[in-house]
Amino acid sequence: MEGTLEQVAGAWQLRFIRTLPHSQEKVWRAITQPEHLATWFPSSIEGERKPGAQLRFTFPGNEVPPVEGEMIAWDPPTLFAFNWGGDILRFELEARGPEETILTLTDTFQPVGKGARDAAGWHACLDRLEHELAGTTPDWNPGERWAQVHKIYVARFPKEATTIGPPAGSEPAK
Repeated sequence: MEGTLEQVAGAWQLRFIRTLPHSQEKVWRAITQPEHLATWFPSSIEGERKPGAQLRFTFPGNEVPPVEGEMIAWDPPTLFAFNWGGDILRFELEARGPEETILTLTDTFQPVGKGARDAAGWHACLDRLEHELAGTTPDWNPGERWAQVHKIYVARFPKEATTIGPPAGSEPAK
């Protein structure tokens, strides 16, 4: 469930692999449809769902300025990839039977200093996605979960991947 960090072709990649006890179609809806994204993804995704389409990412409460991006790949129900303000996010789904799906999230980014910060963020987001799929509500808020798992990534990742803290406006509650 924890993410991994590696350097690939001069960039850094976080990779998360989760086995989800749900159909590929259900997981696809949860990672692509606005009403589901709103429960676990940090921003809305506005724009056409086709490669090359311009995207705009708006954060709840406008605490963080909107981010621009571009759809890189759209191949329902297996692949969804886009540029998210400079990071390349790639969601891949692999069906493992009618009620099991392997979700792989890869975040390719620079600089390395935000590795632990972003790993904790995606970890918390994926935990919320699992709750969305199960129809349950977590007993923690996103800031609390981020703080819990951030400590794990700071301990696991190289020192240079732990130098940048949470983005402005998204510090966890104390």
